Amino acid sequence: MIVTTTSQLDGYVITDYIGIASGEAIMGANIARDFLSGITDIIGGRSTAYEQNLSKGREIALEEMQEEARSQGADAIIGVDIDFETVRDGMMMVIATGTAVRVQRR
Repeated sequence: MIVTTTSQLDGYVITDYIGIASGEAIMGANIARDFLSGITDIIGGRSTAYEQNLSKGREIALEEMQEEARSQGADAIIGVDIDFETVRDGMMMVIATGTAVRVQRR
C-alpha cells in the first residue's frame, strides 16, 4: 500500500476518495525504562528506551491505519499525519490518520 504525507501521488490518478483511515497505539512505560531514562536526563544524551517506544508506537499506528484502509477497499493513503500525545504519567498515545483512496497508474 502506498502511504504518503502528500495530497497527490506522482504517476497516479486518484479515482476514489474513500474516507478517513486511522490507527492508534497506546504505549505504557515501565519502571526500569523510566529509571534509565531519568539517569539519561541527568547526565545528558539520548534515551534509546523511549525512542524505541516511540518508534514501536508509530509502527503500530501506521499498520492499523493501513489495515483499516485495506478493509475499506483502498490501495493508498494520502495526507498522512502522525500525532504523539502523553495520556498520563508513563503512557503515550500515537495516532496516525490519512485519507484512504483508490488510485490508478497514469
